[in-house]
Amino acid sequence: MCLILFANNVHPKYKLILVANRDEFYKRPTRPAQWWEDKSDVLAGKDLEGGGTWMGISKSGRIAALTNYRKLPVNEKYNSTRGKLVTDFLDESISRTDYLKKLEDSSNDYDGYNLVFGNADQLTYYSNKGGEESDVEPGIHGLSNALLDTPWPKVKLGKEALSTIVNESEDIVPDRLFEILHNTDLAPDEELPDTGIGIEYERVLSAAFINPISIGSPDYGTRLSTVILIDKENKVHFEERAFVPESNNLFKFIVS
Repeated sequence: MCLILFANNVHPKYKLILVANRDEFYKRPTRPAQWWEDKSDVLAGKDLEGGGTWMGISKSGRIAALTNYRKLPVNEKYNSTRGKLVTDFLDESISRTDYLKKLEDSSNDYDGYNLVFGNADQLTYYSNKGGEESDVEPGIHGLSNALLDTPWPKVKLGKEALSTIVNESEDIVPDRLFEILHNTDLAPDEELPDTGIGIEYERVLSAAFINPISIGSPDYGTRLSTVILIDKENKVHFEERAFVPESNNLFKFIVS
């Protein structure tokens, strides 16, 4: 997942408003969001190659979302799948304290990652590239493939767009949130980060929504867009839209 935007305890109706895009190679086998057979309390997509997930929520109110930390070259090969970190937290049997210790003890076992986890009342951020964990303050936050709130263009613009919706709307319409996620505008070259992949790829990946058809890259793009709304009564709206590049269509999955 390459873009996560969230409003944390700042809206009069919703404790948490979270929107996210998952960018991935289309050949990587993926199962869209559903209730898991072996973890029946968990609602999440599944990476069928690694066995974990990039984001999920549980019936007990736990939520976790992960992005990769992008900085090349990577000098080591890692056998551990980062998606398992999300499923480990969604499992109710592990406490927050034990989970944090597990993250710290295993930080060198994984390629770089960012992780937001907790519940709608309190979220925690941790990165194995950014040191100690920290509680997320109330406000509008954004996360791509650098540390939390690093002002990459799509993070900056996404936070501004989410802030506008939060401040103007007493009730949130999911379609407006998906509009933020489906922005295909590329950032100016002078605003691009330097993560070691070269200016052409930095340019292509600067859009919130990476459309393989429009950028001429048929193997990689935004595969899934997700909106999660949790109100003050802990009612949850979970909506996922899966992008199919061959047909240029979006397929919807909604749980409320």
